[in-house]
Amino acid sequence: MADVQLMEKIVSLCKRRGFVFPASEIYGGLAGFYDYGPLGVELANNLKQLWWRKVVQEQDNIFGIDGAIIQNPKLWEASGHIASFTDPLVDCKNCGARHRADHLANTDSTDITELTRLLMDTKCPSCGQKALTPPRRYNMMMKTWVGPIEDDSSLAYLRPETAGSIFTNFKNVSDSMHPKLPFGIAQVGKAFRNEIAPRDFIFRVRELEQMEMQYFIRPEMQEEAYETWRTFAWSFLTDELGIRTESLAWHEHAENERAHYATAAHDIYFNFPHGSKELWGTHNRTDFDLSSHAKASGQDLTYLDEESKEQFVPYVIESSVGVGRMLLAILADAYREDELGGEGRTYLALAPRIAPIKAMVAPLLKNKPELVAKAKEVRSMLRSTLRNTAIAFDDNGNIGKRYRRQDEIGTPFCITIDFDTLGESPELKDTVTLRHRDSGAQERIALADLAVYLKEAIA
Repeated sequence: MADVQLMEKIVSLCKRRGFVFPASEIYGGLAGFYDYGPLGVELANNLKQLWWRKVVQEQDNIFGIDGAIIQNPKLWEASGHIASFTDPLVDCKNCGARHRADHLANTDSTDITELTRLLMDTKCPSCGQKALTPPRRYNMMMKTWVGPIEDDSSLAYLRPETAGSIFTNFKNVSDSMHPKLPFGIAQVGKAFRNEIAPRDFIFRVRELEQMEMQYFIRPEMQEEAYETWRTFAWSFLTDELGIRTESLAWHEHAENERAHYATAAHDIYFNFPHGSKELWGTHNRTDFDLSSHAKASGQDLTYLDEESKEQFVPYVIESSVGVGRMLLAILADAYREDELGGEGRTYLALAPRIAPIKAMVAPLLKNKPELVAKAKEVRSMLRSTLRNTAIAFDDNGNIGKRYRRQDEIGTPFCITIDFDTLGESPELKDTVTLRHRDSGAQERIALADLAVYLKEAIA
């Protein structure tokens, strides 16, 4: 069920605290485009780095690439995107508004005949009149031109997905890395889709970032490999990101939902504020992609098993998730409101490993130079010890307000330097107060143990 208030709170928090801004906002923005602010880019980078580590760096036979956004348009012709990368569109003859037909019909099907039947008596959401045209196909590819002349000979496209350059680099990776099946090729990068109706904040946008991995296998391995990568996706969301299992559900694509080349497709659905929607897809693409590109390019994209001398076109299992959708899911799942110390607060219960700021160091009082100097010293020590880890410093306002600010952005730990830190007590000298975000509990910890404690907590 949609939770409009939760979405409004998340959008407000993202703008107020520097996670996500409307793109070119001072000029009125542009529908379907967003900028990531200081905290949003940290969170997104943490997600991408964690995915890359788990998919590429910790796997024995998966290799990363970074393909160009603009490719030879023959790629998209061979892949079927020019002919069939479409959404069903209806226009209102009364007010001119355009809508996604499947969204109006509240169905996952994109079959034109079925949508025509479902929308027969539907009113336009914009004007309330029964004036919708029959559904028709609309290609979502974004066009551009390469070179000084804008004509058909220079027509190109911003890539609608990142998988295309993975398939066209199959031979390059095979020849340079000499992998044995099964092996994968992974990529993180931007894609562009001219959505009819971008909506629901950063869920459905026109510029997006994808994390995709194509796993090349023997045909007889397809069922085993498919289940392996389904399990991986679920485990990544729950074990690595800490998303609650009750927020997730599997959705198996019916035959009329699947791409024509896919023999199986499952999405993990997340309970977003605007309803249960797709988050992470696992698909069996069979040998469609390599066979199509081999036929269109005239290149040999088969795999030769050096031991058996068998030569064949590998099957592909795809694992694909959008960075923006994952970020929105994490924010929605982590958003909390409670009472702490008799005062209401908002906080993000983010897993420490992905939190934009891992810890905040603060002097108890800002008007005590010795406390401020020691706090800055501790922050510098943590920065040098915990590489590539964001450590904040805050001396603005009373300590309670500083804690609340960090709670709201999901900082898991706050470290306070007080007079006991600088005092003479053998039990308390060179110790700090460590505060835990979710519970508000505080403990004393020795400065000598602080870096190791944080390193283990955010691993």
